[in-house]
Amino acid sequence: MNGKWQSEVRGSWTAISRSPYLKALAVFPKGDCWHGGGFFTGKKSYWLNDGCGHSVLRNTNEVERDLKCHPSEYFGGECLSVYYPRLIRDGWQLTERIKVSDLEALDVFEKSLPKGWALRKIAHAEIGAPPGKGCYWDEHELIHSADGRKIGCPNWEWADIDKKRLVWSASGKLFAGRMQEAGIVDEAELYDFNDMTFQTIEAPY
Repeated sequence: MNGKWQSEVRGSWTAISRSPYLKALAVFPKGDCWHGGGFFTGKKSYWLNDGCGHSVLRNTNEVERDLKCHPSEYFGGECLSVYYPRLIRDGWQLTERIKVSDLEALDVFEKSLPKGWALRKIAHAEIGAPPGKGCYWDEHELIHSADGRKIGCPNWEWADIDKKRLVWSASGKLFAGRMQEAGIVDEAELYDFNDMTFQTIEAPY
């Protein structure tokens, strides 16, 4: 979004670029702040979160729009309409929806882990989020199915399953570990990203 509503991109748009660059291969002007975005459904196919509709300013034959993809559930006109279907696509199960107040809601997702554990992702949507958080943010915990034991992970900003290992990010670092009956073992720091800074590199296309 650039807010230039009379421009050719109509102030807001969805675009597809070739990672890690931001130069667009395809540009779909939107003209408002509802819906938009999407996710890849295959190596060369994508779902466009059309909502009120995009137009086509520039297109590409490198990827093709997947017109057969229709997320089974609708989660409103903002970011969650892309984020939640992507979580479900990637194997997360939505287990609970909680309305805390008119300005705050919680949605709970889970994935199974070895040794009876499950990774729980608690997705917050709220106005007046804690410092350093946006209106949409996640927290995580580990829970054991047999006895209900919980391991809080308050510093984790993201977490998921990579084959049989647990991976997560915290404080600008990426970590991995394995689950045993007692909890996380073989915890290892995979990479520290804190020294990285943005570098402007012209796209080669």
